[in-house]
Amino acid sequence: MRPAPSSVDATQDLLAEGRYVADRSLATALFLALKLGRPLFLEGEAGVGKTEIAKVLGDTLGRRLVRLQCYEGLDVASAVYEWNYPRQMLEIRLAEAGGEANRDALAKDIFAESFLIRRPLLQALEPHPAGPAVLLIDELDRTDEPFEAFLLEVLSDFQITIPELGTIKAEEPPIVIITSNRTREIHDALKRRCFYHWVDYPDARREAEIIEARLPGIPERLTAEIVGFVQRLRKTDLFKLPGVAETLDWTQALTTLDRLELDPRTINDTLGALLKYQDDIAKIQGSAAERLLADVKNEVAANQAVGV
Repeated sequence: MRPAPSSVDATQDLLAEGRYVADRSLATALFLALKLGRPLFLEGEAGVGKTEIAKVLGDTLGRRLVRLQCYEGLDVASAVYEWNYPRQMLEIRLAEAGGEANRDALAKDIFAESFLIRRPLLQALEPHPAGPAVLLIDELDRTDEPFEAFLLEVLSDFQITIPELGTIKAEEPPIVIITSNRTREIHDALKRRCFYHWVDYPDARREAEIIEARLPGIPERLTAEIVGFVQRLRKTDLFKLPGVAETLDWTQALTTLDRLELDPRTINDTLGALLKYQDDIAKIQGSAAERLLADVKNEVAANQAVGV
């Protein structure tokens, strides 16, 4: 397990080591969250790389990643712990068959830790030979408000209370990354316990760097055209704008087709890698795609002429 980075530059280098191209403001937010021991709350559109930060931190720091994928109806039994009822019933039947009638002793036995099923939040707080975990609470906005309220104790004191066993407190708090796609507002009480950062779409230069880091060997001209096209799409009135994940998917699709540069037909045939709604695809296919591509090629040619 490696120690946390000691500066913003070191944080940026750490992320780059994991092939994550972060701008300085994100690296600063992450450094401060690590330094101050507070959860990092990342909000932004889907596909901009929020979840990936937790994965990269786990890999580069040599820590286990514990992921809690949130969804509507998520409860304590699924997120924290539950008792293994079938095993408890079996224990009771065996005790009855063996003539063990001491109910107090039996109750103590069946609520022992061996009957406890540990879910992600409890796993992240318990000691582990590999050291404190990176706890990813992904897409918190999908949960209900009662569960969000439950998290307040976890994020404030890094402890969980199990009535039958007592309070379990982390000896050393995990690194906590919380993400939200902002489908609903997260309560201020939870945000106050975190270091907040909005993750935006990357600008053209950083998006080209991301492609180079994630998919090395892509021809420079193709990268420039892909980035130029995607950046223009994000300025278009679409229901769902393409994220970085879609850019990488599209790049992989184009290289699989052995394309060295964009052309209208290829764009029309592969738009499904970028856009996930038929209305958006219908709006871009054809003449709109040709206009965007013409602008992109003019810009790439102009940049090449001046050596950019």
